Amino acid sequence: MHPRRPEGFDGLGYRGGGRDEPGAGGRPFGSAAELSHWVTSPPDIPGSRNLHWGEKTPPYGAGTPLGGAALNEEPGLAAGGPGADQLNRFAGFGIGLASLFTENVLAHPCIVLRRQCQVNYHARNYHLTPFTIVNIMYSINKTQGPRALWKGMGSTFIVQGITLGTEGIISEFTPLPRELSHKWNLKQIGGHLLLKGLTHVIAMPFYSASLIETVQSEIIRDNPGILDCVKEGIGRVVGMGVPHSKRLLPLMVLTFPTALHGVLHYVISSIVQKLVLFVLKRQNSHNLSTESSSSVQSMLDAYFPELIASFAASLCADIMLYPLETVLHRLHIQGTRTIIDNTDLGYEVLPINTQYEGMRDCINTIKREEGMLGFYKGFGAVIVQYTVHVAVLQLTKILYSALLQNVS
Repeated sequence: MHPRRPEGFDGLGYRGGGRDEPGAGGRPFGSAAELSHWVTSPPDIPGSRNLHWGEKTPPYGAGTPLGGAALNEEPGLAAGGPGADQLNRFAGFGIGLASLFTENVLAHPCIVLRRQCQVNYHARNYHLTPFTIVNIMYSINKTQGPRALWKGMGSTFIVQGITLGTEGIISEFTPLPRELSHKWNLKQIGGHLLLKGLTHVIAMPFYSASLIETVQSEIIRDNPGILDCVKEGIGRVVGMGVPHSKRLLPLMVLTFPTALHGVLHYVISSIVQKLVLFVLKRQNSHNLSTESSSSVQSMLDAYFPELIASFAASLCADIMLYPLETVLHRLHIQGTRTIIDNTDLGYEVLPINTQYEGMRDCINTIKREEGMLGFYKGFGAVIVQYTVHVAVLQLTKILYSALLQNVS
């Protein structure tokens, strides 16, 4: 038997070797028509290249002139060249990493003070402005050290991991969609929101344990382990572990407000993100069509609309749901024998001894005893948090603009 492939075949490097040996069909193997059966272009892989919306991967060699103009260009700086593509990916990775670092690390002291103010029903100073909250942050840092402002950060990452893992497992073994397609319907939206609600309910005991770690005063707190959040969350489900008072609310009472807050936060942030991204892409469409793909502005426009839209979505959701978050945190912390820092002075500690019967009783009690502004205790921390986020995004944009201009 004769082999079906030609003798001179060497994979992608096959060119026929200048020979025109006849094949089984009588045509030479080295002809151009036969090469198309042996050498094929790889298929498009979503996410494998940095493409703008609506673009497709160009075929190999398409649009590359063979004249002297293309040969005189430097390969690393040509539009779409390997150097420009690597720089483009590096810029996107760095910008996204800076935003992620700001959201989860730099913003954590603001989250700690914000939660302590929310659960402190004793407080006379509501800290509605960033000036008073910065003063309290300085006092706590002076008396307890910087560690007091970053307490519970590890548990917040654990809760995020549990949430993502739970969502993936539920969507894998149930028909509930994790992502919505472009041709969505009401049934898909309902299943998608049900998936989000179930995810928050399952992560609820671990969220309670993480909340306690972030608001518990560093003065009376022992050094917690990395997995204490998981251990205490499981202990709360089975009714074992750290002793609690009789005022501890059962998890069934916390299910509705937790799921409500999680689903509403997702819905509001998704809607705002889509709207902001639509407006930004519409404004930048003219720049993307008139400027070359290797220009500084088009590189930045490929990444910053996503970050700005995500920033605006989180800001709007946090502002709109801040009263509900205050109620939710007070219900979660009740009966856990938690002692927090005195947010009026910046030193000393206070016990949390609330006796809310549920969500409705908590809302009525706050309105009656602390007024409507009682729902917004610690709101100044939100202003500080997102001000820092804006500053980091702007600084990152300036640095990468200078870097790309120097390279180009």
